[in-house]
Amino acid sequence: MELINNISKAYGGIAIFGRVGERTREGNDLYMEIKESRVINEENITESKVALVYGQMNEPPRARSEVSALLGRMPSVVGYQLTLSTKMGSLQERITSTKEGSITSIQAVYVLADDLTDLAPATTFAHLDATTVLSRGLSTKGIYPVVDPLDSTSTMVKPRIVGEEHLETAQ
Repeated sequence: MELINNISKAYGGIAIFGRVGERTREGNDLYMEIKESRVINEENITESKVALVYGQMNEPPRARSEVSALLGRMPSVVGYQLTLSTKMGSLQERITSTKEGSITSIQAVYVLADDLTDLAPATTFAHLDATTVLSRGLSTKGIYPVVDPLDSTSTMVKPRIVGEEHLETAQ
C-alpha cells in the first residue's frame, strides 16, 4: 500500500484504500463518495486520478454469482453467472496504457480449494501477463519462497528473452 500511495503522490494523484469485504452497500457508498469528490470523473476519464484496488480479484465474480442467484438467473454449470467472461473482460480491459498515462495491475486472486482451473480464477488469469502461484504444499514442507515455478506463468517466457534452455525447462 505504501508503494501505491507514494507513486500516486509523486504524480499528483490520490490513493484510496477501502476494506469493503462482501458488503455491497459499503462498496457502493465508497464508489459514490469517490465520484462526488471528483476523484473519478466519468464524463472525462482523463481527468481522473485514481487507483481502484480490490482485495482479491475473485470478489467481483463471486459477488455477481450471488446476485445472479438472488435474482433467480440461471447459473452456468459450475455456479458462476453466464456473463462471467464478458464482465471480467470489461473490468480487465480498463487496465490499460494510453498517451495520458497507464495503469499497472498487481492482482491477488484467491483460488478456492487450490483449483487453478476454477472458472473465476482461470478467467482472471487469461487477462494477465504473468501469474505467480504460491503453493500451500511448499509451505507445509517448509520450502520458501513458496512460489511454484511449474504452475506460475509469464508471457515474457520467450526464447529471445530467457533463452532456449530456460524456455524448454519452463515448458
